Amino acid sequence: MDTLIVGAGGHGRVVLDTLRIAGQYTPVGFIDADPTLAGTRIAGLPVLGPINTLPKLRQQKIKYAIVAIGDNHSRGSYGKVLREHGFELISAVHPRAVVSPTAAIGANCLIAAGAVVGTDARIAESCIINTGAIVEHECEIEQAAHLCPGAALAGRVRIRAQAFVGLGARIIQCITVGQNATVGAGAVVIRDVPDYATVVGVPARTIKVAQQSAA
Repeated sequence: MDTLIVGAGGHGRVVLDTLRIAGQYTPVGFIDADPTLAGTRIAGLPVLGPINTLPKLRQQKIKYAIVAIGDNHSRGSYGKVLREHGFELISAVHPRAVVSPTAAIGANCLIAAGAVVGTDARIAESCIINTGAIVEHECEIEQAAHLCPGAALAGRVRIRAQAFVGLGARIIQCITVGQNATVGAGAVVIRDVPDYATVVGVPARTIKVAQQSAA
C-alpha cells in the first residue's frame, strides 16, 4: 500500500525505518516544505516536493500518508491538510513495540521501537510515543502529544493535547499534564501540570507558564 511521508527530517527517517520494518505499507516518497530538498533522496526515498504537490500525487492513486514532523502543532495541522486532499492517515507501529490488544491508537501516530502501550491505554491522533517510552494501563494521550525516548507514565495518567514530555521524564499515577505543557528531560512529575506550563526537576516545579494563543 503506497504511502507518503510528510517531513523529510530526522523524525521522517525514523518513520520511514519503522514502516519498512513493519512491512504493511510501502513508502514511496517524502513531502517536505524545504524547496532545496525536492528531487533529492533521503535514505533511498525520493523527496517529491512541497505540500502543494499533494493533489497531483493523489491523482496518481497514492492513498495513504503519515506526518513525520516533531513539532506537535505542525503534525496535527498537516494531518488535517492530508485529509482535505483525500489521503487516509496511517500509523507506524514498530514490530518491537509492545501494544496491548485492549489499547486504542489513533491515526497518524508513531509507536517507536521498544515502546510499551499498556492495557486500556488510549492514544489519540497524531501522537508520538518515541523509542522506549512507557504508557501504562488506562493512560489517555490526547491529540498531537509527544512522549520522548525513555519517558514513562504510570497508570491512569492523562497527557492533554499537544503536550510534550521530555527525554526520560517520569510521571506518577493519576497525574494530568495540561494542554501544550512541557515536561523537561529527566523531570519527575508528582502533581498536575497546568496548561501551557513548563516544569523541570526532581520533583518537577513550574518555571514558566506561556501566554495562551488566541487561536
